[in-house]
Amino acid sequence: MTRTAPLPPATAQEVCHQDSTMTALRRLCAGDPGLEDVLELIRRSFAAMEGRIDPPSSVHRLTLAALQDQCRKGEIWVAGTPPAACVFLTPRPDCLYLGKLAVDEAQRGSGLARALVELAATRARALDLPVLRLQTRVELTENHAAFASMGFCKTGETAHPGFDRPTSVTMEKPLPAGPACG
Repeated sequence: MTRTAPLPPATAQEVCHQDSTMTALRRLCAGDPGLEDVLELIRRSFAAMEGRIDPPSSVHRLTLAALQDQCRKGEIWVAGTPPAACVFLTPRPDCLYLGKLAVDEAQRGSGLARALVELAATRARALDLPVLRLQTRVELTENHAAFASMGFCKTGETAHPGFDRPTSVTMEKPLPAGPACG
């Protein structure tokens, strides 16, 4: 039977950067004061999309209350204190959905996004979910390439309401049944 309710908080994990330094990955709860830092990280990280994507990003509507709700209905994981990277994980009946994956500009290329995706795979397996799914905007081809390098494949396109053309690309990463080999 597939579980769709969030699991209790998992043990914090550590990720090794390319320069051999360590960063703790931790799950935030709805009352965590670090949520304000997460909101600022997402706003900074998504600012580069301004003027590149149509319609504008939903980040403009993102609030502290929405992050608290995400913590209750899904999970928010961060790397570092203050957060240098974050991801939202939302269990769905057929997948674990990744949203708002953001890495501080100064930390890009350090392996934090990959570490958060690997964490998501671990969480999906714990929920008996066979696939990771995410969406990225059509215009953000560099994101398509980054996710492809982490094992995601394009599985579809969708259009935001009011648009007669695709505005988002859906990408999925099927997961092996057991723990990832490495």
